[in-house]
Amino acid sequence: MSDDLVGPVDAALRDQGEGLADHAARAVVAYRDGDRAPLASLVQVMTPLLWHTVRAQGVDAEQAQDIVQNVWLTLVRDIESIRDPRATLQWMLVTAKRAAWRAVRRTRDDLVRHEQDEHVTDWLSAPAEDRPDTVAVRSERDRVLWEHVATLPDRCRRLLGLVALVDRPDYTVVSRALGMPVGSIGPTRGRCLAKLRLALSNDPAWSVS
Repeated sequence: MSDDLVGPVDAALRDQGEGLADHAARAVVAYRDGDRAPLASLVQVMTPLLWHTVRAQGVDAEQAQDIVQNVWLTLVRDIESIRDPRATLQWMLVTAKRAAWRAVRRTRDDLVRHEQDEHVTDWLSAPAEDRPDTVAVRSERDRVLWEHVATLPDRCRRLLGLVALVDRPDYTVVSRALGMPVGSIGPTRGRCLAKLRLALSNDPAWSVS
């Protein structure tokens, strides 16, 4: 699957004349009523965005395909228990990102364990950035970072969740996903990152790590 996925998403949304959140909510309600066609349409529209979101976290193509497929399977499995169908879009994006983070973490941890098993006798001679103690420091910094991300306002968490880790985010996709004007995404992102930087600078755990 190609990573150049913005075109199909935009085209589908233009044809439907509705936002992704509305589309997802309508698909959930229709599925519960026995009409599966809107959900099939949602799969076509949402899969490219989910794929882009997962790949942006550093997951390889094979893992990304599994993660996206599992998000859809989980949605169908739990569709009757969704209390607010309009929250479906955000739930899917968050679920995909968390699954991607877990996959990246597992891959990193497996690599670290393998390196420790293979080079346990000479790890002290390795470059500083590759040593297990340095990896532990990076892991601690990641933990501190995401703790502070969790304290940001919901608008910031949702926005940063889509664009903060992407080098060149497509603001058209982000605008439609979050219901934000394209022109406000950059300034809002800057303010959210400034809040995050301030919080981190005031946290001794971040400074020490």
